Amino acid sequence: MTGLLHLVRHGQTTANVARTLDTRPPGAPLTPEGAEQARIFGASRPDAAPAVLLSSIARRAQQTAGHIAAAWGMPTAVIDGVHEVQAGDLEGFNDEDSIAVFQDVVKRWYAGESTAAMPGGESADDLLARYLPALDAIRAEHLPHGDAYLVSHGAAIRLAGFRLSGVDGAYAHKHHLPNTGEIVLRPVDGGAWELVSWADAPSHLDPMG
Repeated sequence: MTGLLHLVRHGQTTANVARTLDTRPPGAPLTPEGAEQARIFGASRPDAAPAVLLSSIARRAQQTAGHIAAAWGMPTAVIDGVHEVQAGDLEGFNDEDSIAVFQDVVKRWYAGESTAAMPGGESADDLLARYLPALDAIRAEHLPHGDAYLVSHGAAIRLAGFRLSGVDGAYAHKHHLPNTGEIVLRPVDGGAWELVSWADAPSHLDPMG
C-alpha cells in the first residue's frame, strides 16, 4: 500500500508577524506561538507513524519538524531543493509596494505565466525545477513504506500542489495555507498525483512563508 505525501507549512515566524518577505535561508526563527503550533500539529496526530519526516534547509522548517518529531518520537532529516521561492530584490522588505509586487507575480503563476519571476529572484519554473525532483525522490524512496511528511513553505507548497494536482489556478491562488496547514497528495499510476486535501485559509494571510 502506497503512502500519502503531506506538504506541511512551518509554524509562525517573527517575519510572518512583521509581514516581511523572508525567503533566503536560513531565515527567521519560529515565534513561541509558532513552536506551539508545531507541537499541536504533532500531538493532534499521535498515531501518524510516518515512514519519514523531512524539512527544508530553512531554520523555521527545521524547528517545526523538530517539534513534530519530538511528539512522534522519531528522527527528522533535512533535504535540499524545497525551500521557499526566492524573492530576490524584494527580500527583507515589508512595505505594501514590495508585497504587492510579490503577490502580483504569484497571481501570474496561477494564471499560467510560469516564466514570470520575482525581481532578481525565481520564477515558477525555477522553483518547480528544484522542488518537484525532491518530491519525486520522496515518492520513490519513502512512500512505498508509508506516509511522508515534508515541512516546507507556503508559496512553494501551493505552487507544487497546483502543478501536481491539477487544481484550478484561481482556487490555488485564493486558498493560502495557514501556519502548519498542509496539502496532502496521493501518488497514482503513471507518476501522477491526486489531491487528497488542501487546507483552507483567508486570502489576507501573509503572502509567502
